[in-house]
Amino acid sequence: MDGSGAAAAAGPSVPNLTPRHRQLIPTPCGPIKPCSELSFPVKIYFCVTILSLLSVIGLTIETLVRQAEEDFTISFIQLVGAVFCVYYVSRGILQENRQELVVFVLSIVLLMLRSVINFTLLPAGQKPQLLARFVLILLVGSFDVICALLLMQSQSMMAFRVGGALESLQAQYCMLNLCFSMLTFDLQAQLCLCILLISLHEVTLLHNIISATGVVWGCLKVTVGITAILKELKPLVWVFLIQNVPEVVYLTYLLYTCFPPMEGSTPEPSLCSSHRVKPPQSSCPALRVATKCPCARMEQGQERVTCVLEQCRWDRA
Repeated sequence: MDGSGAAAAAGPSVPNLTPRHRQLIPTPCGPIKPCSELSFPVKIYFCVTILSLLSVIGLTIETLVRQAEEDFTISFIQLVGAVFCVYYVSRGILQENRQELVVFVLSIVLLMLRSVINFTLLPAGQKPQLLARFVLILLVGSFDVICALLLMQSQSMMAFRVGGALESLQAQYCMLNLCFSMLTFDLQAQLCLCILLISLHEVTLLHNIISATGVVWGCLKVTVGITAILKELKPLVWVFLIQNVPEVVYLTYLLYTCFPPMEGSTPEPSLCSSHRVKPPQSSCPALRVATKCPCARMEQGQERVTCVLEQCRWDRA
């Protein structure tokens, strides 16, 4: 009753993510529960999960120095994912945010899958040295996943404590919380995409500059989106929508250049195909050197048929 009375006295200008109950702690990422409200098993799980994620971050930083360039990119993306997992599990427990717990579970499963693949591909002489680390990762990862699934099935009271007794305000809080989480997912995906593009050998300097700018652009876009959610400013929502247009255009361009063109079209040199060695071509299209690509063989067959038809027309004339 105290929280609902304070919200009524504050007026309609109070943001929807402002806590109505005094026990909740307001933060830039939304209201959170104090640690004193967590049960003892949840506190143990929270501490074990944070320590395990910090250990993964430390091991990933250690292995970044002595890995090959291909593994370096994957390890760097894993490092970004581990940092975001700390944020996900913190919000998932302190804010009872189920969608971020789902992403946390998927991230841990991918980490365990990569550990299994790496351990399987190791030489027989190196497996005994890394067996203890491999078993520890599987045990701690399984513990994190099982406990997170149990937390996802528990009852959540944050919507009532933040939005009050009105169902419309509770639904609005859940929608704003979902939008807040989607901004975080978008930022992680954009950072991983920029790291992947920068690590490619075939990417030109222009694409590297665009990818590096995309990191700053993504952080700025997320900042604008979070401010629009917390302050409920409609002009910032339009600014956020406009900021997504260059990203969609550039992503469409990447998809267009990376996938092979349709039959009969003339492809432009792209960052995915510029490093390939093109076969030599002769003056006549029908005498081009045959390649192993089925699409190229079909094109050569069509060109030969076209040449034969043109020759027949000239003979008739």
